[in-house]
Amino acid sequence: MCASCVDDEHDGSLVLSWSNRLRFILPHITAAFRNGRCLSTDSSKVDEPLKVEEAETVDIPPPPTEKLLVLGGNGFVGSHICKEALSRGITVASLSRSGRSSINDPWANSIEWHQGNLLSSDSWKEALSGVTSVISCVGGFGSSSYMYKINGTANINAIRAAAEKGVKRFVYISAADFGVANYLLQGYYEGKRAAETELLTKFPYGGVILRPGFIYGTRQVGSMKLPLGVIGSPLEMVLKHAKPLNQVPLVGPLFTPPVNVNSVAKVAVRAATDTVFPPGIIDVYGILRYTQPKSS
Repeated sequence: MCASCVDDEHDGSLVLSWSNRLRFILPHITAAFRNGRCLSTDSSKVDEPLKVEEAETVDIPPPPTEKLLVLGGNGFVGSHICKEALSRGITVASLSRSGRSSINDPWANSIEWHQGNLLSSDSWKEALSGVTSVISCVGGFGSSSYMYKINGTANINAIRAAAEKGVKRFVYISAADFGVANYLLQGYYEGKRAAETELLTKFPYGGVILRPGFIYGTRQVGSMKLPLGVIGSPLEMVLKHAKPLNQVPLVGPLFTPPVNVNSVAKVAVRAATDTVFPPGIIDVYGILRYTQPKSS
């Protein structure tokens, strides 16, 4: 017999042998699955019935509650920011030199009021406990050195303390440039810009600066409410469409449109709590854009 015939015959015997084995094994495999059995590498478990175990229930902790600290929360802008944040279901705390606001509206009872001075670190840092975001409305007028301290140093202290505490987002209510007025209120604007620089350094991804001009709205003065919108609202309607006038040398910035305090509050709270809100400087026109209803 030739070698090729031997090989062919040998291969044929192998095929025949394995086919016989399969005919013997397959019925047993089919019976095992029909009877609810499963094969296992462990011979002791071959005859155990197939078991399906339920997945273990894992308790996922709820997301941490957002807590907003408003610096200067008992002031004109600050009080509107507190009210806006509460309306969004956010836990709100306020820090100011005088502590609790004189406002008697029901929402004020939901604020966690703190008294402290940003120029004295020992008097207020406990107010940052549990805080996830900060909005600063701190500012003031007076002598040049006083204005720099209140608008600059006080806010810089707050920015550094918030960064050390791991606060995620910080919004600073600054001010628009007013050309000639910048020189007349040098300490005011130098302080504002110093605080802005510190904020962009310490919070490059979560720092937002709002630069409104004249802010109008209902201002609480003691038991009286002054409707500043009587003047501000018409000016806003006119000047927000006169942006080219803003480029006129020296006097151009005086044509910056005023903005409603509620608009500032809405954008500030959104910037402080929306993780996708872009960091950086938002001018008055940006504030107006963010508060415009989206076109359908």
